[in-house]
Parts: sequence; C-alpha cells; structure tokens
Amino acid sequence: MSSRDPDAVVVGAGPNGLVAAAYLARAGYSVLVLEAEQEPGGAVRTREVTLPGFRHDLGAAFFPFGQTSPAFLPLDLPGAGLVWRHAPIDSAHPAPDGTCASIARDVEATARSLGEDGPAWRRIASWHARTREQMLDALLSTPPALGQMLRFGPLNLLRLAQVALSSGRGFSTRTFRTEAARRVIPGLALHTDVGPDDPCGAIVGFMLTVLASSGGFAVPEGGAGAITRALLRRVEEHGGSVRCGARVEQIVVREGRAAAVRLAGGEEIRARRAVVADVAAPTLYLRLLAEDIVPAPIQHAMRRFRQGFGTFKMDWALDGEVPWSHEDAARAAVVHAGDSLDDLSEFTRQVRAGALPEHPYLVIGQQSLADPTRAPAGRHTLWAYSRVPSSIDGGWPAARERFADRVEARIEELAPGFRKRILARTIWAPDDLEAMDANLLGGDLGGGSADIRHQLFFRPVFPYYRYRTPVRGLYLGSSYAHPGAGVHGACGHNAALAVLEDEGGAAGGSPPP
Repeated sequence: MSSRDPDAVVVGAGPNGLVAAAYLARAGYSVLVLEAEQEPGGAVRTREVTLPGFRHDLGAAFFPFGQTSPAFLPLDLPGAGLVWRHAPIDSAHPAPDGTCASIARDVEATARSLGEDGPAWRRIASWHARTREQMLDALLSTPPALGQMLRFGPLNLLRLAQVALSSGRGFSTRTFRTEAARRVIPGLALHTDVGPDDPCGAIVGFMLTVLASSGGFAVPEGGAGAITRALLRRVEEHGGSVRCGARVEQIVVREGRAAAVRLAGGEEIRARRAVVADVAAPTLYLRLLAEDIVPAPIQHAMRRFRQGFGTFKMDWALDGEVPWSHEDAARAAVVHAGDSLDDLSEFTRQVRAGALPEHPYLVIGQQSLADPTRAPAGRHTLWAYSRVPSSIDGGWPAARERFADRVEARIEELAPGFRKRILARTIWAPDDLEAMDANLLGGDLGGGSADIRHQLFFRPVFPYYRYRTPVRGLYLGSSYAHPGAGVHGACGHNAALAVLEDEGGAAGGSPPP
C-alpha cells in the first residue's frame, strides 16, 4: 500500500457516512468519502423542484434529534454554520370533526391543547425532561449499551419497557381519555411502518412524541442541506475529503480483509485501515461483496430482508399559507392527518394489502413557517408524504397523478381552499425516491422495517449488529444498522467507534498488518 492511500474509505455521503468520516478524521485518520451522486447528502438535501425561489427538502425535513443527538453534539454543527428554526407548535393532529391535539416544547401549551388529558401529558413530559439525555445515550449507543442502560436506571428502563411491550392503540387507550389525544402516538409511529395495532409498536410513536416536546421538530435555516454542509465542514477541517460522482461497484477483499473499493469504470482505491459502508444492508451483502465472501445464512437473510413501507411524497409552491380550519395547524411545523385510531388502522391494513390508501394518512411539513428563506416573500412551501406499497398493480406511472389528487383532497378536508393556493407541485413516487437516494430501497425511508423484531440484535442481521461484518475491516454505518432511521448520525458514529476500537484508537503509527 502507498502512504498516500487513505486510512479509511467511507462509501456514501449521507449523514451517517459524513458523521463516520468526521469522527475518523478527528481521530487523525486520512479519510476519503465516495458518493455516487453528483452532490453529497443522501436524503438530506435541498433543491428548487417546483418554481424558482421555492426551496424544498428532497427527503428528511424535520429533525427531532438535531439538537440532542449524542453523535451530533460533539461535532458542534451550529459552530459550523447550522442555524435551527422552530415553529410555535411542533406537531398538530387535526381531524375533520374540529378536534386537534398538539405537541409543543412548551409543556403547559401542550397540556392546554390536550384538555382533560393535560395531566397525563404533564407526567410524561416531566419524566422525559428528567431522563432525556440518559435515554438518548442508551438508545443511540452500540448495543447492548450496558453502561448507558445502568445510568438510565432500572426504574426508567421498566417504564420504557412497559411502553415497548404495548401496541400504539393499547398504550394510548390506557394513557389518554380523548380520541384526539389517543391518535397522536399511533399517528407519529406511522412515520415508519408501525401500525396502531402492531404488537410492541408503541415505542416508535412514543419516542417521536416526547422528542417533539423537547428538541422539537426543528428545521435548518436554508433547508436540510445546511446539515450536510455543516458535516462537510467538520470532515474537511480535519483533512477528510469527499469525492462525488464516484459510484462504488465492489468492495475488494484480500486475505479476509476489506482492502479496497472498485469504482464503476474500474478504478481501485485502497483503504489502509477500514471501509465504512453507508449503504443499504442488502446492497452491501448481495451486490458490493463477492458471493463467495458472504456466509450463506447472511445471503439468505438479506434476500428475505424486510423493508418498511414505501413513501409517496409531494412538494408544493403556494401563494400563501395553508388555510387550516384549526389554528394550531396554522402554527405547526408538522401537521399529521389521521382522523382516529380506526382511521389509522384501516390505512395500515390497505397499505399492507398492496392497495393505494383511500383516505391517506399524511405527514405534512410547513418549513417556511419557521424559516422564511424557503420561499419568496408572502409565499410558502409545503411538503408531505404518505406511506404506500413500494409497488402497485399497473405501476406508479399510471397512478401518480391520481394518488396526488387524493393527497390534495385529504388536505382540503382540513384546510378548505388549499387547492386554490397551489402554484406548482412535484410528485415523488417510491421509485423516484430510490432514484434520488439508492439507500431508499422501494421508497423505504427507514433502512428496513421498524417492527420490534427487526431491531437491536436483529438489525440488520444477527450476529452482525454491532456495525462489524463478516469481513475484517468492513463496517456497516447506515440506517440499516442500529438504531435505524432518523437524522441523528448514531449509525455512522458507532461504526467509527468500532473502527477505532479495532484499529487501536487514533491514527499515528503504521497500520496493522
């Protein structure tokens, strides 16, 4: 190997890849990040996709972990130019009957919104305020994270376990009295592929709910791409570099160790110490590694790998604010359209049956309310997605416009006059999202199913759940590893820590043989 070869090659410049690169560069490693697309960021990018002057987030858009993630905090992204903005309300859940439960960082404002369920909310928010840092450290660290779990405390673990053992419907029905409050946690769980009646499904929605009450659903000023720019600065200030338009076709293994990567076109780039893959687990094991390298049980597991729901996303340029019927929705960063527990259950059933939902549940983002730089003066952007089957009978080209109209009709129910404010719209079906970011297989935003059977020691496959792989020197640092989806950087951070542990810590001497 040449002394000019990088110590570490990171495949993929999404947020996890950039976080891994930043930590390795800080430890003194020479790091090269290779990105197949023409710009870094993966699903954390911003672009004008409707009309000039309207800046839309292509994938991730709201960041409950942004100001609290243990992986982000040491990187001081605000010190690298990132500015966070907040709307007055973080998550609003209106229904056509006029009710609207809302979550804000202000505990008392949330309690007032929830009415008779206000006392129950105060108890949850108070517990979360006392335990947030220890909880995030325990949940986002490399499993089994025994030390972090002990610091979280046995009573807190028991309380969280009681949530984790419940369905969303079961936990919400036990905890809250009103239908408006009961639809919040199951609604937030449908950011993933977890339905209200799924066993052990409450924890996903519960975590997003309590994070909305603390870190909030923050937006970066200027767009999600500002996170990518801040991470790039942290990589480059320690000598790391990013090369775009460099598609890795193969990870080269010699003598049982990841020795190099081969690009489309044949160029080979050697790695002195490690390769970190910010890619989908099935892509790594079934495409980037030679078949004779991967143990047969792992190949079998990857061929049966359970992806999450597909995603149908839309962006709009609007000539004014959305005319919501409920005032809380007009002040919320994110609006969730799900009428009731039964409505959410029927939606989940239809998606799992492979049908287009008749009454789609929606996650609706109003970034320009908090960040006026997103649109020309007096105008607004809007962003929304629904969960859908990854593929449908007849294909997405035949159904795109029809389902887009159904999405708009759903918003119109809650905001009469919405359609009159549309200047332009852009549609992203599941295959469009995968084309934008190859890690979003079938339009799955979550790096695989969020089902409890797909987590911890089984993410992505047992026994390779601690970022290491069957190949020495090769690490999986994408959202397909624990703890999964969410722009928190934990997957990349933990993979970098595994590299440093295996390679003896910070760089300085010659690489191990």
